[in-house]
Amino acid sequence: MLPSDFVEWDTRIADLSGLDVTFTVLGQLRMVSADKDVAPTTPKLLQVLAVLLTRPGQVVQTETIQRELWRDRLPRSAQPTLQTYIYQLRSLFRQAGLTGQPDRLLVTRRLGYVLRIEPWQVDVHRFQQLCRDGRMLMADCRFGEAAARLRSALDLWSGPPLANVQHGPVLSAYTIDLQEQRRNAQILRIQAEVESGQHRELIGELRSLADTNPLDESVYAQLIRVLDRSGRRGDALHAYRRLRTHLNEELGLEPGAELQRLHQHLIDS
Repeated sequence: MLPSDFVEWDTRIADLSGLDVTFTVLGQLRMVSADKDVAPTTPKLLQVLAVLLTRPGQVVQTETIQRELWRDRLPRSAQPTLQTYIYQLRSLFRQAGLTGQPDRLLVTRRLGYVLRIEPWQVDVHRFQQLCRDGRMLMADCRFGEAAARLRSALDLWSGPPLANVQHGPVLSAYTIDLQEQRRNAQILRIQAEVESGQHRELIGELRSLADTNPLDESVYAQLIRVLDRSGRRGDALHAYRRLRTHLNEELGLEPGAELQRLHQHLIDS
C-alpha cells in the first residue's frame, strides 16, 4: 500500500510515471538517463540526492537531511542552504532533460521533500526483490534457480554503496545496512550452490571469505560443510580449529552451537 502522502499528490503528477531515469547506489551514485550519467558532481548535492534515494517516492523529513549534512551542529543558515540545494537539484533535473517541471519531480511537502520516482528505478529495490525471490526459491528447494537469482542480485553491486558520496550519520547507517544485506545474500547464494551440488567449486571463494572475515562463523560453517562434502575432513577440522583460535584470542569466545555440531559430526564420521 502506498503512503498517504504519495496518494495525495499521485494523480497530479501522473505525467511523470514514464520518467526515463534510473539510479544506482550499489557502488557509485549514478543518475542515468538515455545511457548518460547525469548525476550532480557537487558533493553536497550528491549527498542530498543520496538521502532522498533512501526513501524513493516517500517523504524524507527536512530534519533528516539536515542531520545528514550538519550532524548536530546546524548552522543558522541550515534551512535556506538546504532550500538552495533543492533548487539546484531541480535545475539539474531540468538541464538533464528529465522533466520540464522539476518541482513536480522533487516535491516540497509540509515536513520535507519527496523524490517522485518509483522504487524499481533504484537498483537497491531490484537487489532486494531478487533476494526475496531467491529466499522463496530456497524454501521450495529449487536451489539452482535460487542461486541464479541471488547471483543476479549480487551482480548489481559494483563496489561499496554510495562510494562517491560523503557520509554523514544517516548515510553511514544506510550503507552499513546495505553491506549487511549484501553479505547475507552472498551467504545465501553459497548455501544454494552447496545444496545444488556445487562443493569443490566453492572452496576457493570460501577460503578467501574466511581470510577476510576471520570471526564470521557463518562463513566458516559453509567452508567446513563444503570441505566435508568434498571428502576433505582433515581440512574441515583444521578450519574449525582456526576459527576457534581466532574467537578465543580476539573475543574470548567459543564457536557457537552450529559450529560445535559440525565439529562433532566431523569427529563422529
